[in-house]
Amino acid sequence: MTTVRTLIFVAAAHQWSLFQLDVKNAFLNGHLAEEVYMRPPPGLSHPRGVVCRLCCALYGLKQSPRAWYERFHSVALQLGFRSSHHDCALFVRRTSIGLVLLLLYVDDMIITGFDSSTIEEVKHQLFQEFEMKDLGSLQYFLGIEVATSPTEYFLSQTKYIHDILSRVNLTNDKIIDTPIELHAKFSASDGIPLEDPTLYRELVGCLVYLTVTRPDISYAVYILSQFVSATRSTHWAALLRTLRYLRGTLLQCLLLSASSDLTLRAYVDADWAGDVSERKSTSGLCVFLRDSLISWKCKKKSVVARSAAEAEYRAMAHATSEIVWLR
Repeated sequence: MTTVRTLIFVAAAHQWSLFQLDVKNAFLNGHLAEEVYMRPPPGLSHPRGVVCRLCCALYGLKQSPRAWYERFHSVALQLGFRSSHHDCALFVRRTSIGLVLLLLYVDDMIITGFDSSTIEEVKHQLFQEFEMKDLGSLQYFLGIEVATSPTEYFLSQTKYIHDILSRVNLTNDKIIDTPIELHAKFSASDGIPLEDPTLYRELVGCLVYLTVTRPDISYAVYILSQFVSATRSTHWAALLRTLRYLRGTLLQCLLLSASSDLTLRAYVDADWAGDVSERKSTSGLCVFLRDSLISWKCKKKSVVARSAAEAEYRAMAHATSEIVWLR
């Protein structure tokens, strides 16, 4: 999703139009390289012991995603695109006028660039290869609402938050100012075990996706995610606090602006032995391009740091890797 945010920012910075395309039954377009057989579908008369050999991929087949990507990749190469070295789902085509960028996410595409005539040509050629729908200007992509102004894009997941709150009947509940209690420490032995942690796991999964546009809950989600396998009453209470915070900040969104020069700025910090059970450090990272936040991360380190300085240096090393990838 970092690629999606960065692509939208680049379009805003150059005042390019963003268009969205949708491929109908994308996996059915893949060609299988292996021999795959299946039982005949119900209702089809056939001799006993006879099976069907598949010529094309079907939904539910483990080879289908790769077969679809390889088919689309070959078509993109024929259209003059090259796959990015850093994200294989991003395709770049250079023309005499400028760049054309195409981002694929399963069956959804975003296409943008300076050369509007080439964009229309590419769209026409894709429609000849696949059965597709032209959804027009980008407004809603993978659950993310996109609003535009002449120099800014706003990314939000308001409807997605509404759906999450509806699942726990928090639509009219009280609100809280912070997503997690300050200096809170949780362990796997606190509180009473939940009889059925299914809802907790589902809600945490929803919150993980919500961090695509809500960096303010990243640390809270990082904490809550550690207890999906052994959930207790204290963890459920912390989850409800995060949901009440979202209820009070429902309309917050991510702003991608094109008002200053192209400069990468990164901020990173780390605690020391902050995890009460493993004594490992946690680092936080956020990267700005111009004035726009395009990447962030909250992560527990894989090793135990012997000092606060070592924890800080390890966090800086991970931040440097992120910057190199973004550049």
